[in-house]
Order: sequence, then C-alpha cells, then structure tokens
Amino acid sequence: MILAIDQGTTGTTTLVVDERARIVGRGYAPVTQSYPRPGWVEHDPRQIWDGVQRSVRQVLEAARLETVEAIGITNQRETAVAWDAASLEPLSTAIVWQDVRTAPDMTDLEARGLGDDIRTATGLRLSPYFSAGKFAWMLKHVPEVAAARAAGRLRFGTVDAWLIARLSGGAHVSEATNASRTLLMDVETGCWSDDMLQLFGVPAQSLPEIVPSIGRCAVAGADAPIAAGTPISGIAGDQQAALFGHLGVSSGAAKVTYGTGCFLLQHAGASRPPGIDHLLTTVALGQPDGLTYAYEGSVFTGGALVQWLRDELSLIESAPEIEALARSVSDSGGAVVVPAFTGLGAPYWDPNARGAILGLTRGVSAPHLARAALEAIVHQVQDVLDLMPALTGPLLVDGGAAANDLLLQLQASSAARTVARPSDIETTALGAAYLAGLAEGVWSSLDELRSLRPAPALFESGLETLSIDRPTWRRAVQRTRGWAATPNYA
Repeated sequence: MILAIDQGTTGTTTLVVDERARIVGRGYAPVTQSYPRPGWVEHDPRQIWDGVQRSVRQVLEAARLETVEAIGITNQRETAVAWDAASLEPLSTAIVWQDVRTAPDMTDLEARGLGDDIRTATGLRLSPYFSAGKFAWMLKHVPEVAAARAAGRLRFGTVDAWLIARLSGGAHVSEATNASRTLLMDVETGCWSDDMLQLFGVPAQSLPEIVPSIGRCAVAGADAPIAAGTPISGIAGDQQAALFGHLGVSSGAAKVTYGTGCFLLQHAGASRPPGIDHLLTTVALGQPDGLTYAYEGSVFTGGALVQWLRDELSLIESAPEIEALARSVSDSGGAVVVPAFTGLGAPYWDPNARGAILGLTRGVSAPHLARAALEAIVHQVQDVLDLMPALTGPLLVDGGAAANDLLLQLQASSAARTVARPSDIETTALGAAYLAGLAEGVWSSLDELRSLRPAPALFESGLETLSIDRPTWRRAVQRTRGWAATPNYA
C-alpha cells in the first residue's frame, strides 16, 4: 500500500493505493483561502498541516491500515511558506500562487531589462505567480521572517518542503519540479542559481536541498500521522504529478488539469527544448540521473469560475449542477465571461487584467452564464494549446472539473482532437503514488503500471459546438487587459 498526499489550493486529498494501482481509501480536508486585500491570496500553513494530518488519519482508518510501504507527496506549487528551523512553526501566512501583490516588483525588474536573462536561467517569465518574489516580499514586510534570517533559523520553501519538514520532524528538502517554479533554480543544472538568489535577495541557507522526484528523501518522524520511519519516496508538483499519473513520459504527450486553474503540460524530452514565446519551459520530472522537461501554460482561473458562480452568485448549489444548467440552452445568449479574477496567465501574462462579463442583454439568464462560463474555460485552454507543438496521442485530462462531460466535449471540438479522461480523475495523487511505489519496488516498471490502468473515456471532436467563436473571445479578453493599471498590492 502507498499513501499519496495531494495538497491542493482548496483542499488536501489523501489516497491509499494498492499494488494493483487501485484506490482503496480516500481522505479529504478543505483549505480556507483568505483575500485580505485586492490581489492578495493567502493560506494558513498551520491549517494546511492540520488538514494533512486529518486526511491521513481518515484514509488510514477507511483502509483499515496502520502502516504503508511509502508516502508520495504532490502539492500546489508556487505557494510560498516561511517557517522557523527550530520550532517548525510558520513565520507568516503562506502567499498563494494566485497572489499578485508582487506585480510592481516584477514590472520593475522587467523595466531593468532582466526578463530575458531570467528566462534563460530559469525557463520562466517575470511574474508574481512564482515564489521568488513572494520570498523577497516576506523578507521585506514580515518582521518575524527578517528576524529568523538574522538568527540563522529561516526556512523558505514551497508546500512540499513545508509538509516534508512537518512529516519528518525537520528535514529541509524539495524536489526539482517544485524548485523549478521558484524563479531561483537553474533549469539546466537543477541547482539553485547564485545569480537569481542575489537578484531576489533570498539567502541560500534558507532554501531546501533539491532532490530527485523519485527516490527516498526523508522518513516520517515521531509526530507524523503515520508510523515513524515510513519513507517519503516520491514528490512532484501537482501538474507534473498529473502528467506522470497519466504515464505521459514521452515527448509530445500533453495533459490538462481542470482544477482551481487549468494547467497544460506537454512533455518535451530529456534535453531542454527551445523556448516558445508565452509558454514556460519547466521540469517534467527530476530523475536520479537528470532532468526531463516540459512546456507549460498556466490558466489562473478554471474551476474557480464555477465556484464563483456557486458561492458568490448562487446560480448553482453544487459545482456538478453547472453541466445540466449549461445544457439547458444551446448558446451563451451573446454573453462572454472572462474570469481574470487574479489577472491572466498564459499566453497573456497580465496581472492587471480583471474579470468581466461582456455582451449582456436583458435576455441573458443563469443558464446562458453557465454556458458562457464553460466556454470560457475551453477558450482559455485553447489559447495555450494553440502555442504548443503538435500533440502525440489524445489530449489527456484530469481534475475535478474533468467530470463535466459537456466541458470535455466542447474542448474536444475546440481542439479538433480526441480528449481522454481516465477512469479515476484523481490523477495528480495517483502520480505521487506511482513515483513512491516505483521507488520502493511496489511496481517494477511503467509497463507494469500501464497494464493495470483501465481504458479511458474518450470524447471525440464535433459532437458539441462552441457558441462563442475565437475572434469574439479574443476581443473580450482585450477589454479586460490592464484594468487594474494602478493596483493597490503593496
């Protein structure tokens, strides 16, 4: 049995996976997001850790287990956490990947002509999305962080490093897929970049050791919610774990995770590929013998749009209801929703964009808005697909919103490509389980894992038609660009 911890933006899902690669237990604990100022998004690291403990205990009880072979971890990636090396207590709220408070700092660096050098070193763009600016902000604005640095007790990390520290009782490690999302790692060497550390003012001694994604890196300590000594043997950021969960390990394989945002990752092989404008070059996996690479496009608001319709507008009572509501009409009634709640990600990279509903008339109703919302998710994904090299095989999908058949049918029509949904859409957590299980010999090879996977559901192009065409979508996006030109992020 493998324990897989999937610590996401809105909650922690924990699975127990058996040697037949079947899910035999599930646990879940929600995570509360706070929005203290416009553009700010925060988590409480203590709540994240408490939720992990509760979900682990829940799943072990459900599976009637006391021990497992190994632990795999996957996590929301760019979210920045600071804690004390001695007490392991957080020094600040966690700054979530969606947070754009550092947008002015990124603009200043771009104005200094540093964008190209940073992209060459890290494969990334200057964006508040990534962790380095968040770490620098904490050093400047959080007295507890500055004091811990002065005392030599400061620990910075993404959520994987935070969880490993708490599970192990103090180990300070991260792995290459998460480290590659900080703007601090050299994407070719897989090591922290001295130039980037100096640029952002982040002390090297505060950062974790970078380890491979697959292989034993720490063990559970006495205070962990699982038996002490259980090895932590697989780690990957959520999007890379999802690609591995699909067993998308060859160049050209591509997946979309429909989660809080929508994240497209296309495997690009064992050598760093040429850069593509408006896409990121990132690490697909940190192997013991080197890195593999991927192209990525990040859409900041995907399933969060459906949550907004549910929680703030009360158009639906539960997220799955949106499919029936959207199916009750044949088009969006002329309405176009651009969900730039925290700016726009790929390919626009505009932190000052803001959401809008355009084309409203008196005849637009709740079903029309539901349809427009699903079509907005499809168009955002298509914006990224249009930039990627040719895919090999179907478009692989996962994430909570991938349960929506209409959404996937519209995506298949937009992309003119078959969309494949696995029998279980918990692909991110399964990817972490696969990494840990392969490291510990539960499975001997990827071929063995492939033989255990049920056939996916396929959605073919042409069975549903988008009512919002691509030119109309692009025109609507342009209306939202730069809206918060003088944002109050500081």
